[in-house]
Amino acid sequence: MWELERQDDLQETSTTPARAGRLRVGIVGQGRAGQALAEGLRAAGHDVDGPHGRDSLPQADIVLLCVPDSEIEAAAQAVAGSARLVGHTSGATPLTALLPAAREGAGTFGLHPLQTLGGQGAGVLRGAGCAVAGSSPVALAVAERLAEDLGMRAFPVADDQRAAYHAAASMASNFLVTLEWAAETLAVSAGLGSGARGLLAPLVRATVENWAATGPEHALTGPVLRGDETTVSAQRDAVTARSPELLPLFDALLERTRALALESRGAPA
Repeated sequence: MWELERQDDLQETSTTPARAGRLRVGIVGQGRAGQALAEGLRAAGHDVDGPHGRDSLPQADIVLLCVPDSEIEAAAQAVAGSARLVGHTSGATPLTALLPAAREGAGTFGLHPLQTLGGQGAGVLRGAGCAVAGSSPVALAVAERLAEDLGMRAFPVADDQRAAYHAAASMASNFLVTLEWAAETLAVSAGLGSGARGLLAPLVRATVENWAATGPEHALTGPVLRGDETTVSAQRDAVTARSPELLPLFDALLERTRALALESRGAPA
């Protein structure tokens, strides 16, 4: 296991990381992810150096790069040779981006919180999932320990699955925001005005909770599920008249919702 006989002495054996003892973790990247992870790891009792800017070198045994995907390889080169383990927090980028550090003998790992970081701090991480990967069993075990110490639920994602995993995360979070922006835009045009978002928000929250609790087949409601094509046609005409730029999105979602409705009608009660 990772024995911390001294705070700066990491030793590998064949099992999982020790649950006791502090880890020396350096954070590179001063954005939302770097700030939240530094705060959370400090609260968990670890010795955290940072978050640092990208031109600064942390003093640590484990360095976590919280930088944009396009900058990971350069950041790994900058910290190469300075730490026993180097990780990144990208959901889509494979561990091969950390090769500059690996060539200097560092183990590499991935640690991607499956959570939106909108400035709420480390508390938002608790209960969230966390995609982990490691270049060795020890590197993976350390990634799992960091995730668990932050209150997250670790799950493995292999390099060849990362792009699909991250696309799913983007659809669930980023695209949801885009969808609600489109709904708000249409609602404002229908006379709801500046209160549109507040009126739609309870519907969105209840829908998401129903989906989480019962799955998509049981959470789906509305005219498509009922087969009410007259209402669907009237909706489409309204989108065409009021927000024609949203029509391709409406049609794409309508097609997928019809497919889901077919599944829903066959779902057991």
